[in-house]
Amino acid sequence: MGLTSNPTPHPTPLDDDPVDCLRLIRSRKVGPVTFHRLLSEHGSARAALAALPDVARAAGLESYAVCPVEVARHELAQGRAAGAQLIVWGAGAYPLPLCDLPDAPPVLWVMGDAALLHRPLVALVGARNASSLGLRMARRLADGVAQAGFVTVSGLARGIDTAVHEATLLTGTVAVQAGGVDVAYPEENARLMAQIAEQGCLVSEQPMGLLPQARHFPQRNRIVSGLSRAVVVVEAASRSGSIITAKTALDQGRDVLAVPGHPFDARAAGCNQLLRDGATLIRGPADVLEVVGGTVVDFPAPPPELPPEPVAEPVPGPVPPRRPLADIAAVHSQILARLGPSPLAEDQLIRDLSMPPAKVAHHLLTLELEGRVQRAPGGLLSRID
Repeated sequence: MGLTSNPTPHPTPLDDDPVDCLRLIRSRKVGPVTFHRLLSEHGSARAALAALPDVARAAGLESYAVCPVEVARHELAQGRAAGAQLIVWGAGAYPLPLCDLPDAPPVLWVMGDAALLHRPLVALVGARNASSLGLRMARRLADGVAQAGFVTVSGLARGIDTAVHEATLLTGTVAVQAGGVDVAYPEENARLMAQIAEQGCLVSEQPMGLLPQARHFPQRNRIVSGLSRAVVVVEAASRSGSIITAKTALDQGRDVLAVPGHPFDARAAGCNQLLRDGATLIRGPADVLEVVGGTVVDFPAPPPELPPEPVAEPVPGPVPPRRPLADIAAVHSQILARLGPSPLAEDQLIRDLSMPPAKVAHHLLTLELEGRVQRAPGGLLSRID
């Protein structure tokens, strides 16, 4: 894939006032999927706002009120005061790779060099409690793809994310935040955040000043992967935000790459699982560039390490069946296609899918951990937009 290829054309620009778009997405029970559905049904954000109370009433929500205009105007004023730029879905400045996502962020707050969002991007993510080798690998990979003309994307977390941003401050890096674009999280990265605002690009779909909560991180992760041609997982536990990012990337049609690790290191368990399920194995920058289409250059080998302590060989056991990532994504898509805002009984879902209950339960657990499915008392399930 060449460095100048475009994944999709921009959608028809919205003629709405940005205040109307902000009011719609900040209204209660309206997420990105609902936002785009309302736009499709009513033609504009203003018309959708007018229809929203009736839509809510039909769904059983009485006394529903849309986001007040004063709230949206205050958010715009906060953004201007912080030096941030609001980019609305459909605008020419909106990042092309996000345009074809069904849950594309309706609005993005951006601080720094927004032009970086229109260059080819590669995401590098990994563990917060990364090992020294993991951090060195992250820096080497980030520097390698940067030399080939790519901008790095990560989540501004401690560990691997921090190493990636620091390694590419001068060449171009994008930090996608789970909270407001003006909120440093974690606090220890406040200085790095300020440097990225000056030399790179900060991005968030959340309101200004919002402190991130647990549910915001899976939402942030879909933007990290959505912006990127590929997601490289450097080091990750088997159940971690990085693995959620990788699975989201697969759902979005992005390439998933992973650095292998020792089987006894829990920080490598997620990467090894991804490799077992079909991700591309990464040994260095040249492997990443082979996938994303950049020019391969001569990268120096890392300095030699002290030999590791000998470990006992694991006892051979039965080889688990291979589960390609594409198969996992297909099952997730089938489940999500049958769920909506109205609760559905799990037993009914199992009958609709014609799958073994244990298999459905396994995938439902994954989708719950990703924040995409909500379970209610009585075995009822609903999709989270």
